[in-house]
Amino acid sequence: MKPAFNTPDWVLAALDERRQHDLMRQAMTLNSAQVPHTQIHSQNFTAFCSNDYLGLANHPKLIAAMNDTAQVYGVGGGSSHLVCGHLTPHQMLEEALADWLGYERVMLFSTGYMANLGVISALTGKHRPVVQDKLNHASLIDGALLAQAPLRRYLHGDVKSAEKLLSKSSDSGLLVTDGVFSMDGDVAPLADLSALAARHDWMLMVDDAHGLGSLGDAGRGCMSLAGLNAQTMPILVGTFGKAFGTAGAFVATSHDFADYLTQFARPYVYTTAMSPAMAGATLASLQIIQSDEGEERRARLAEHVAYFRQRVKSLPVALMPSNTAIQPIVIGDSKSAIRLSEQLKALGIWCTAIRPPTVPAGSARLRITLSAAHSDADLVLLCDSLEKVLTAKLSNATR
Repeated sequence: MKPAFNTPDWVLAALDERRQHDLMRQAMTLNSAQVPHTQIHSQNFTAFCSNDYLGLANHPKLIAAMNDTAQVYGVGGGSSHLVCGHLTPHQMLEEALADWLGYERVMLFSTGYMANLGVISALTGKHRPVVQDKLNHASLIDGALLAQAPLRRYLHGDVKSAEKLLSKSSDSGLLVTDGVFSMDGDVAPLADLSALAARHDWMLMVDDAHGLGSLGDAGRGCMSLAGLNAQTMPILVGTFGKAFGTAGAFVATSHDFADYLTQFARPYVYTTAMSPAMAGATLASLQIIQSDEGEERRARLAEHVAYFRQRVKSLPVALMPSNTAIQPIVIGDSKSAIRLSEQLKALGIWCTAIRPPTVPAGSARLRITLSAAHSDADLVLLCDSLEKVLTAKLSNATR
């Protein structure tokens, strides 16, 4: 049915430009649970693009915990945390996370995007600048824009570049970085950034969405890898939609910062609390992450990463410096990345091509993500398929 209004020309022009440059995005509907062996349009695929790093999204303990919690506390949060939406499962999850990570307080948010918007917009402003890594997630950049704060971005992973920016600033502010960079898979130099922030009396904020659960001692993420703690990393953001296998996010910090965010973080104040049933499932996920099973899953994931890198290093592509579950293969132009993605699909491998503006121009890639839920046979299939399509690409290019 044709809409009753006319679409503005600028909307049509923007869409046409995306199509012409092979940048058009669209959602695909999965016909199964979030598991490695999935169905899309009734076809079977082995998926290598999910952030479910530990394979917990379909874990029976999480499903049972969500059901049990819903039976007692219902499904909806009903209101914001500050009105009447903060239920017992929320409080239990916050306390368990604080104990796990060694922080005084944890605050739950509905999404990681909202957590980053809330923290940065509350802690910065026109006279409190933000300095960020060049490759930080969009939500971190948007938080600074929402605050209308002076924003400077240092060269990726370059502590000297960050120090130049801090030294030039007459006001202290917020130094922000991802823990694991979502499109490259590398880990930020957190120990050096922490020392830098302390020298200049800046606040340090780390978004460890892709590290928590899957890396470090007991899954404590990049903080553990860098030997940092609540004193040397005062603001830690984590999400539940990756290794935890659920949904939502949190901020771990001090009592003072938490009290401040409770007053001034608008996405926290004005957003309905996450589902109490989801909080119950996430608490069950945290218990698995802390257990022997969690350790076994992290070990299996590490084995998959090692096997993948060993196999792919002989192929005509350059691996990025990542020892995490994120293993990108940079192709270059968007059209070639899409073509390789389609060729993999024909071999039963689902791996979405990532294109600008998500990544810089000229660096379209296959963002391969590995999971503890993948079998050894899955990894063999992936590497055999990559060898086939990448070798064919090289052969065609030399003709």
